[in-house]
Amino acid sequence: MIVRSNILKVKPYVPGKPIEEVQRELGLKNVIKLASNENCLGPSPNAIAAVRKSLNNINRYPDASSFYLKRKLAKKLGVKESNLIIGNGSDEIITLAVKTFVDEGDEVVIASPTFLIYEIASQVQNAKITIVPLAKGLRYDLKAMGAAITPKTKMVFIANPDNPTSTYVTRKEIEEFLEGISRDVIVFLDEAYFEFAFRAFKDYPNGLDYIFARPNIVVSRSFSKAYGLAGLRIGYGVSNDEFIDYMERAREPFNVNLLAQIGAAAALDDDDFLKKTLSHVEKEKIYLYSELDKMKLEYVNSATNFILVNIKEDCVRVFKALLNEGVIVRDMKAWRLDSYIRVTIGTREENGKFVVALKKVTKRGVRP
Repeated sequence: MIVRSNILKVKPYVPGKPIEEVQRELGLKNVIKLASNENCLGPSPNAIAAVRKSLNNINRYPDASSFYLKRKLAKKLGVKESNLIIGNGSDEIITLAVKTFVDEGDEVVIASPTFLIYEIASQVQNAKITIVPLAKGLRYDLKAMGAAITPKTKMVFIANPDNPTSTYVTRKEIEEFLEGISRDVIVFLDEAYFEFAFRAFKDYPNGLDYIFARPNIVVSRSFSKAYGLAGLRIGYGVSNDEFIDYMERAREPFNVNLLAQIGAAAALDDDDFLKKTLSHVEKEKIYLYSELDKMKLEYVNSATNFILVNIKEDCVRVFKALLNEGVIVRDMKAWRLDSYIRVTIGTREENGKFVVALKKVTKRGVRP
């Protein structure tokens, strides 16, 4: 067989539909996208200005080590530059960690439902995957995940906050989990939505607090969400010097483009824009909660910039019906949450359009 047998078992990741595709397929002009948890306010003006200023340099290869971005990140995070690795989105940090540390046949423990890339990356590596269902309230069951660890377990993935559920594990929960497992097991903490949760919840833990106390932790974060740079594809990983050295050996050269490095460095300096983003998300979250309450729909109290909604009927039907109204969300069928949709928190205009469309397609809030 020309292809590795385990590759045939991998289901490719299907991202949220782009606006242009929906416009093209359905012949619609006015389409909004609330499917991929992007920043509805756009990127920082500082990032835009810095990227524009660097456009004339795109004939040159980027800095392969992301030196200036690492230096700025290290200062902001209170770590050494040798504790950082920059990736083509935090997705690449995930796949790099699996490629670096997980041998064929090693066991990997993953929750379900959670971010799909953990399972896909592990399947590509031909690891043995142990799935642990979420607990009540769609929260990570860290006790069950700890119990699932065996002497053959190499890595455990924890999305904090989780995607697609938007729930988080507390400081107490993560510390009890870490104390109860072998230090030989690598714990990957995916903190793509860190900025939202850290501001909103006092018991939300900062994964960086643990990377030097224990030798087995890798933390990943993203510039795609709170910082609004999803289109540039840039994220980073933080760990001990030894782990970062190993991951750098597996990293492809020039993996992060010039404009991504420039934009991310500028975005880091724009604290006002970050505060504006976080305040907007909290305000619009309250608005959407209120509207969902009026429709008597259940939802998860979100630690992120998206909301998981139980629409109490087939999510694919509602997803398609919303598309016809010019609203793109994510149906949760791929995560086996067949009555749920996930909606990104947008601008007030976008959120209002979503509410009107959802009432229409679900017949909720519509007078007979």
